[in-house]
Amino acid sequence: MIKPEQALSVLPEGLRNQLLEEFQSIVNNFMERKWGPSELSGGRFSEIVYTILDGCASGAYASSANKPRSFVDACRRLENNAGVARSFQILIPRLLPALYEIRNNRNVGHVGGDIDPDLMDSSAVVSVASWILAEIIRVLHGVSTEEAQQLVDNLAERRHPIVWKSGNLRRILDSNMALKDQIMILLSSCSNRVKADDLFDWTGYSKRGYFNRLLRQLHSQRLLEFYEESSEIEILPPGSDYVSALLQNRV
Repeated sequence: MIKPEQALSVLPEGLRNQLLEEFQSIVNNFMERKWGPSELSGGRFSEIVYTILDGCASGAYASSANKPRSFVDACRRLENNAGVARSFQILIPRLLPALYEIRNNRNVGHVGGDIDPDLMDSSAVVSVASWILAEIIRVLHGVSTEEAQQLVDNLAERRHPIVWKSGNLRRILDSNMALKDQIMILLSSCSNRVKADDLFDWTGYSKRGYFNRLLRQLHSQRLLEFYEESSEIEILPPGSDYVSALLQNRV
C-alpha cells in the first residue's frame, strides 16, 4: 500500500505539492461549505493536472504548473498524444474543461430553484477532482483502482494541528478539551465514517454509557449522524460548521 508521503513521487516536488495542496483546498473548503473557494480551487487544480499530463506525454515535467493561453484548445491537443494511458489521452483531457468551466462561469447563485446550485457545483468539483487524482495515482504508480482511491481518501482527510495520528490511532493533543469538542474535531479529521469503538478509543474516555448518550445527543442536534445498526458515525454539515468556528476561536 502506498503511503501518502510517497504519492506521486515521480513528479517534481513543486508540481507535486501544488497538486496535493490544491486538492486538499478543494476538500477542506467543501467540508466547510465554502462553495466559491472550492470551485476556484477546482480551476487551479485543472491547470496543475494539465501540466502533469503535458509533461507525461513529453517526457519532461515542468517544475510548477503553467496556464495555457487557451485552456480548452490545449486540452484538445492532449488527445493527440500517443504512448500514454488512455485516461491521460482522452478521459482526463475531456473532463478538465468542464471542471475549469465551473470556476469560470458557474460562480453565481440562481433564484427560484429548489436546490442550492453552489452546493451542486461544488459537489461536482469534489467528485471529478477525486476521480482525476485517483486515476493519476493509478497510472503513475501502477496500482489498482481500489488502492488508488484509498490513497485519495487518506489525502482528503482534513489536517488539524491539534489532532495527532499514528496508523489507525488519533488523539486530541489538548487534554483539557471537552469530550463533545474532541468527538467533533476527530470526526472532522476523517474522510469516511468512523467506527464508534474507534472514536471511543481515540478520546481516551472511560465511561462508555455517557459517551453513547452524548453521541445520540449530537445526533439529535444534527451535528453528526449515528448509524446505530452498524455502530458508525460521520459528521454532518452543521457539525463541520461547528468545528470551523471552534478552531477559529482557538487561534
